[in-house]
Amino acid sequence: MINYPLTMKRVYEKSEKEDGYRILVDRIWPRGVSREKADIDDWTKEITPTTKIRKEFDHQPQKFDWFKKAYWAELESNPYAQEFIEHVFDELQQSPVTFVYAAKDEQFNHVVILIEFVQTKMQ
Repeated sequence: MINYPLTMKRVYEKSEKEDGYRILVDRIWPRGVSREKADIDDWTKEITPTTKIRKEFDHQPQKFDWFKKAYWAELESNPYAQEFIEHVFDELQQSPVTFVYAAKDEQFNHVVILIEFVQTKMQ
């Protein structure tokens, strides 16, 4: 059973106590944000989409269905995925967890997929 919510938030938004444990889920450190201002507890590069599918997607909403399938397949075969899910689950027992990211589009990005993947696997 999960005690707290799993949410997502852009790194450029102000960090708040309600965010709980903040995990940066981007492969590259966000441009123009200091480590102090980002207020990140963990940075998990290994769980992000490969450069190949990220570049092919190129944040184009019309390619999102393709991107979701490709990224989901990567997550299914990612050797770090199970460990990441267990880590998130453990943190959710103690506080909220927020996946932090830099993408401008809050609807069509890899974090939307990652949250769905993690929630599916925790059930």
